[in-house]
Amino acid sequence: MRDEGAALGVVITASHNPAADNGIKFFGPGGIKLTDEEELHIEQRLPAAVPATAAPALTADAAVAYRAAAQSLLPPDALRGWRVVLDTANGATCATSPAVFRAYGAEVIGLGDAPDGRNINAGVGSEFPQALAARVRAAGARLGVAHDGDGDRCVVCDERGEVLDGDEVLTLLATHALRTGRLANGIFVTTVQSNLGLDAAIAATGGRVVRTAVGDRYVIEGMRREGATLGGESSGHIICSDLSPTGDGLVAALKVIEVMLATGRPLSELRGVLRKFPQLTRALPVAVKPSLESLPGLAATVRALEAELAGQGRVLVRYSGTEPKLRLLIEGPSDAVIRAGMARLEAAVRAELTVL
Repeated sequence: MRDEGAALGVVITASHNPAADNGIKFFGPGGIKLTDEEELHIEQRLPAAVPATAAPALTADAAVAYRAAAQSLLPPDALRGWRVVLDTANGATCATSPAVFRAYGAEVIGLGDAPDGRNINAGVGSEFPQALAARVRAAGARLGVAHDGDGDRCVVCDERGEVLDGDEVLTLLATHALRTGRLANGIFVTTVQSNLGLDAAIAATGGRVVRTAVGDRYVIEGMRREGATLGGESSGHIICSDLSPTGDGLVAALKVIEVMLATGRPLSELRGVLRKFPQLTRALPVAVKPSLESLPGLAATVRALEAELAGQGRVLVRYSGTEPKLRLLIEGPSDAVIRAGMARLEAAVRAELTVL
């Protein structure tokens, strides 16, 4: 969109979900996602029914330009001699990511690369990395990479066939950017979902973390406010705004490879940059979603736990934005502490909400 000077971009996508969940993403000038308010305004103006029309013919020009841009991020033949397993989730990156990796000289072993219009994300891609890990081990590959259906997520697997936690990838990229003087303003932006170990690792390297609500759009908005150029979510959305205004799974994979090339170290070693705080999460299905402020027992429990964990942990309670679920998260100094804390949180929830 930036190159074309377009005023609006529209993507039909189910993101990391099955094809039946297809919806629409809008992008404004410069390729920035619209705000919640702007999307609501568009929804309110849509008619109740829209007649079906034939889809216009698509051209390959955009894909060619995209591949050319991606092929400029690493030195020529940077991956000569590498064997890479690449899972494209039967989605949008089937014709782009494998071509870019091969252009760099890599031997590519493909998964999820036979789209039929219905099998997108069907047991493959970033939500199902088990097959990726198994293939990396079987093939003796140096790296495994998985995208989701629309290609804005990146999940990676090391040469041992072990999938990296999303926070490990974020920490790896942020600390490397700090050490090389390329983390703008020394700030990394992530969501409230990421582990506190990320904050500790970045602080030890001389930077700081700014947190936002869950959702890549909120990360991007936070980056713009802070003048940051790197941010992301533990789910695999990684934003390098000096290269792309929104999350891009291929760019994220190439940035991980850039660190591997610069350090000469395998991913199994590099991932050790993050020492995670013990963490527990729960997703409780609920019948209704009253405001959390209207649940005094739960609020009191959260305040008590926050006071007990001050400086050594945290508590997060929020509703899912897409499902009828209440999500609980607690981090602390030990497994025993967080197990006890989670039991108190669940008891408080069940006392005031109907859990299905």
